[in-house]
Amino acid sequence: MDPKTLYYLIATAMILIGLVGTVLPALPGLPLVFVGMLVAAWSDGFNHVPIWVLVLLGLLTLLSLAIDFWATALGAKRVGASRKAVVGAMLGTLGGVFLGPVGVVLGPFVGALTGELLHRRSLDKAHLGDAAKIGVGTWLGILLGVALKLGLAFTMLGLFALAWWL
Repeated sequence: MDPKTLYYLIATAMILIGLVGTVLPALPGLPLVFVGMLVAAWSDGFNHVPIWVLVLLGLLTLLSLAIDFWATALGAKRVGASRKAVVGAMLGTLGGVFLGPVGVVLGPFVGALTGELLHRRSLDKAHLGDAAKIGVGTWLGILLGVALKLGLAFTMLGLFALAWWL
């Protein structure tokens, strides 16, 4: 197999795995998409994609990392979550990956709920309701982050494709 073809296959695999990673928190998502694009551009000697486009794609990748933290924190703070609830949501998100699609959906909620209950140190009805509200708010923040990252991923793919073919 021609080395250039191998590089393109590696780049394509990285981009596809990165797209999956925008939804699954165990994978580095957009950084992997960016590295895949960088490999594709490099394998072509940067003839199709100029450096300034790659710099722009790199900045969008950095923005995606900020979105991860911002969206989760925004969702949590809007409903008054404690720091333990935010940490619980992040741990629940990571743990949920190992439980399949249901775990990915429920993990952040259960993690935030557990973290908030640990923070409040009470299981009475009022605290359970507040913790559930915080769990939902944190989960919605994570969902917003995923939606924004998917939008960024497809924006990056579009910019790369335009640069490649124009």
